[in-house]
Amino acid sequence: MEHFHIITNQTKDPEFQVTNQIKDYLEAHGKMCTVCAERHIDKNSVQQGADCVLVLGGDGTLLQAAVDLADMNVPFLGINLGTLGFLTEVNKDDIEEALGNILLGEYEIEKRMMLVGYSYDEAGEKDNTRALNDIVITRKGSLQIIKFNISVNGQFLHKYHADGMIVATPTGSTGYNLSAGGPVVDPKAELIVMSPICPHSMQHRSIILSPEDEITIEIETGHDGVEQEVEAIFDGSHRVTLYTGDRIVIRRSDKTTGIVKLNKASFLEILHQKMSD
Repeated sequence: MEHFHIITNQTKDPEFQVTNQIKDYLEAHGKMCTVCAERHIDKNSVQQGADCVLVLGGDGTLLQAAVDLADMNVPFLGINLGTLGFLTEVNKDDIEEALGNILLGEYEIEKRMMLVGYSYDEAGEKDNTRALNDIVITRKGSLQIIKFNISVNGQFLHKYHADGMIVATPTGSTGYNLSAGGPVVDPKAELIVMSPICPHSMQHRSIILSPEDEITIEIETGHDGVEQEVEAIFDGSHRVTLYTGDRIVIRRSDKTTGIVKLNKASFLEILHQKMSD
């Protein structure tokens, strides 16, 4: 790798101390390095030919960068400046060792599947956005439960009454899905996890679907015939408002995210460490 692009979460590195440490190290080893501190990254601002994107912050910063730059087919290395991170595996104290390993070619690149969600109202498509972690349908404003219908590949599955629904990738299985009681999945797997949020039935559990399945969630009329207003939230950031009669269609994206892996530990070893912190 010769050309590195650094994306910095400025709230976590306000004086750019860590950013400059990395930039100085790479340039001292004859590498090209550019820096960006914007919240949303315009792919045109990342120079063509970049070999790797270094993301300084937490998992949220990396998730946003992965979606913004999905079309560039460039791998990401997450450097954790926050607390718990499953995607950002390099800690501040290990930065130069990690960079040294990259320069020596001692790394692997894992391809992680992504989702894409298409939102529709009566006028047609209103939005489409990718997600690396999850797409969450959740209530907006009102504390009433959401009523929605779910179909898979055009076949009706179930009418849900719940606080929401999480549709997650294997990468996202350790996020909100885990908190909602969903299963933990090896991030290298290819499947879709669907977990209800606080379902109002003891029989509702997570469902594992094929990566080729297409999920349609249609918003029903609410309690006493009231129009429902809910949100579709992509990776905890991008939000789309949906109303009664609207629907969102979720499927596997044709893009993947490359994650640079330096840690030789297995996923189960890393999971044990994170859950013991």
